[in-house]
Amino acid sequence: MKSLRWFSPILIALQSVLVVAEDAKARLEKSPRHLEWVSVKHHNRDVRCFIAYPEVKEKATTVVVIHEIFGMTDWVRGVADQLAEAGYIAIAPDLLSGAGPNGGGTDSLGGGDAVRKAIFGLPAEQVAADLDAVAAYVSTLPAANGKVAATGFCWGGGQVFKYATHSPKLAAVFPFYGTGPESVDDLKRIQCPVYGFYAGNDARVTATVPKTVDLMKRAGKSYEPVTYDGAGHGFMRAGEAADASADNRKAREQAWERLKKLLKGL
Repeated sequence: MKSLRWFSPILIALQSVLVVAEDAKARLEKSPRHLEWVSVKHHNRDVRCFIAYPEVKEKATTVVVIHEIFGMTDWVRGVADQLAEAGYIAIAPDLLSGAGPNGGGTDSLGGGDAVRKAIFGLPAEQVAADLDAVAAYVSTLPAANGKVAATGFCWGGGQVFKYATHSPKLAAVFPFYGTGPESVDDLKRIQCPVYGFYAGNDARVTATVPKTVDLMKRAGKSYEPVTYDGAGHGFMRAGEAADASADNRKAREQAWERLKKLLKGL
């Protein structure tokens, strides 16, 4: 019985992920916006990406969406579609492109531990090069105005903060519950504001924020973190579930409003 109690929280969490994924897929199927898959090629890489276009008259700012540790999922595609609904061109690259059997991506890995293992095995240089290629591609689309922002969730939250130290062309980055770089020299290379989104009940990540605040201040860079009390890690995904806790749902709603307001100000 003890072992069953130990597994229970994990099973509940996995069940929640599956339920949210089903809801995200259903919403995507009903979306009125233009959604498509494209391949972004660079060097010997072919990165599969999902793009969502807004229904707007003027050229739009673009947002690169970096997926969680779960890889490319329907939920990530749903985030892109919701950004398009708000008026932005959103592109979500599958950074596991080529990491699966026969050169496949996330879908070919079967989920779970295989995806997480592949994520942790990605070379940092490859991730940066993939994001460079994706940002360059989306910024030159006929419907784009040339401005590129980037956001990421969980693993992607840490990656988007890191990417800000690499790319001087970003208009802003929005890390969601991801840790920041720990080198002042790295942070000095950031050329855009960083707006962080964190959960109150996520000490593993949120406890690192005061250090990041100090490092960014020493680097002379703009960093504005907000912590949502009562929310847990992954509240943007968990807050969408029908059985979401009140704190997760509230955090998700407030974070979305903040994100849209910040994007509008770019």
